[in-house]
Amino acid sequence: MYKNDGYVRRYSESFKLKVLAELTKGNHSKRQIALTYGIQSSTINVWIKKYDRKDLMNTRVTVQTDDELSRIKALQKELKQLKDLLIKKDLDKLVTDSYLEVAAENLGYRDVEELKKNLNIKP
Repeated sequence: MYKNDGYVRRYSESFKLKVLAELTKGNHSKRQIALTYGIQSSTINVWIKKYDRKDLMNTRVTVQTDDELSRIKALQKELKQLKDLLIKKDLDKLVTDSYLEVAAENLGYRDVEELKKNLNIKP
């Protein structure tokens, strides 16, 4: 059948729920049910979203080798270390800026920039 063959198909709520119930049982795949009832798999996907049945959506299963798993763990460890270093660097900068503010105030400078200029501290 062609897309513009003049037929508009409307499915009843009970029919949609029946198809989803069959899919839930797990006896047939989405493709098999679609062929049985003459509907598109994408139509079934729309019904799954409409009725919020995410458990029926296709799930992706990833098979990994031990080498890949160890590489992923190493990368995750490295990422954590880099995040920790970045946090430490940000905290160090915050502490330094706070010290300079207090020092500028105690030594009678107008602002931190004037103190940095007198002490030759690069921004």
